[in-house]
Amino acid sequence: MSQGLNKVMIIGHLGRDPEMRYTPSGRPVTTFSVAVSRSWNKPDGERHTETEWFNIVAWSNLAEICKNYLNKGQQVYVEGRLQTRRWEDKEGGKHTTIEIAANKMMMLGDRRDSNNDQIEEHKAEEDDISSVEDDEFPF
Repeated sequence: MSQGLNKVMIIGHLGRDPEMRYTPSGRPVTTFSVAVSRSWNKPDGERHTETEWFNIVAWSNLAEICKNYLNKGQQVYVEGRLQTRRWEDKEGGKHTTIEIAANKMMMLGDRRDSNNDQIEEHKAEEDDISSVEDDEFPF
């Protein structure tokens, strides 16, 4: 019997400061975006760059750490799983988004402030991530 694998690892720069909210049950959830760029030379020698944007969601303790220590423009390593979320807006329009549910985050690059010296790597407890129910999303 084989199992599937849903694991994503990215290194990029934050596109905006993290935003933290709380579920109705009081559980913290933080969202932010990360830009990942790649560059290559075309056969004619022209340099080409492409950027992909990823939406990240972190829960519980990791959510609080991301909110307190990450800032727009900062380089970060994020590890987690892809998840698809579907919802209906007030006008009845259906929406779908694919995001990374983070379970590990590591700050990279230059440290802008001495508070970053205190925390380098953070891993959320796996049962925190797997116990998230759709009705707990505050957005």
